[in-house]
Amino acid sequence: MFRDNDNDGKKKNKEALAPIVQKALCEMFSEEWLRKTAQETGLIKRERKIDVVVLFWVLVCNIGPSAQRSFAGFKRRYEDAWGGNMSISSFYERFSPELVEFLHQCVLHGIEHLGQLSSRTLTEKLSGFKDIVIQDSSIIRLHKKLAKKWPAARTRKVAAGIKLATLVSAVSDGPKRVQIFGERVHDTKTIRIGPWVKDRILLLDLGFFKYQLFDRIARNGGFFVSRLKSNADPVVVSANRIWRGNSIDIVGKKVSEFLPKLKRGALDAEVEVSFKRRAYGGHSAKDTECFRLVCVYNEEAKEYHAYITNIPADRLDANDIARLYGARWTIELVFKELKSLYKIDEIPTANQRAVESLLWTAILTMLVSRRFYLIVLARNPHRAVRFTHMRWARVFAEKSMRLCDVVLDYMGLEYDIMTALDMEESQALDPNVNRHRLMEDWVD
Repeated sequence: MFRDNDNDGKKKNKEALAPIVQKALCEMFSEEWLRKTAQETGLIKRERKIDVVVLFWVLVCNIGPSAQRSFAGFKRRYEDAWGGNMSISSFYERFSPELVEFLHQCVLHGIEHLGQLSSRTLTEKLSGFKDIVIQDSSIIRLHKKLAKKWPAARTRKVAAGIKLATLVSAVSDGPKRVQIFGERVHDTKTIRIGPWVKDRILLLDLGFFKYQLFDRIARNGGFFVSRLKSNADPVVVSANRIWRGNSIDIVGKKVSEFLPKLKRGALDAEVEVSFKRRAYGGHSAKDTECFRLVCVYNEEAKEYHAYITNIPADRLDANDIARLYGARWTIELVFKELKSLYKIDEIPTANQRAVESLLWTAILTMLVSRRFYLIVLARNPHRAVRFTHMRWARVFAEKSMRLCDVVLDYMGLEYDIMTALDMEESQALDPNVNRHRLMEDWVD
């Protein structure tokens, strides 16, 4: 008796959850918004065989073990969801500049929507800072026929690739900006520093190491943490901490002079660096600036890790800086999620617009997954810390193909069994009308 009651309770909980999920996703990308955006981007001038809402959810949910990352597979999935049938060439033509712009606008909309839902805040130790943001990029290999459009870097073979530049926010717990560049574009050109960095901490890897960039961040009221480049050798102008005993005198010395002899647990000092400012009117002025140098001994690597930052010592100590920089691993997990689970690096085409469409589609899949993830966290506040992004993403990827039908059904975009039968008959027809069948000579 008690077991039956328990099963009834679980069934009611599932029934109560289903509308929540459907409603949340349909609010994130409502039918009205999708159709309006399709009109504004020129994707849909008049309704014919393509329903943009169905196409959107088919593209976003077409992942998982049984998903076919081919245009024939996308086409069949679209026909399954909508109930119509169309030629492969007609479907392929839909991957146009207008579709690229439509999907890009969907990504911007999804990022903004998730940002508004976030309830995360920085800890008390980081009070006064608005956010921690991490900028990095990942290379996506493409068909070699795209080498003229997106030539690969550091290779003698004909190859193509793009650089997916991503800015991840700790407060939003996901991407804040995603851009596509050619692989040969330098990392420093994938980020634009402006007033948006004010009171935010940027965690930057060595690809962004440039004193001019650090200076622009500081001048805009922002903060940064970066590893110190191996060939960078700034001069120490003052120490932020007085050490007892026979400590090495570091003031006035370059980092290379004292770092090999260092035997402290951590070093905290101010250093002076020289650099050239941006050129104006063909001239670039030389300048100097003072930043903070932090060196912390890493037990695992058995060496000192050196960091450069402009965060004052009275806000975060040396060990805090090292631990904070370790949070950069977050963005590597984002790229791993996109590649291993949402198949952003599996693009079976040499068509530029199709490539761009599938890139934005993978980002959208992750955004939808993150919206679902927030629902799961809200239902399990006492176990929220155990729901990691990667574990959740793996479960979502396996089940996502069912999501398309559920969402379209909630929107009222469904078809009856006879429509399904007609569509399946159409898909089953061999397009080669005159092909000889093995048994046709023997069986009527």
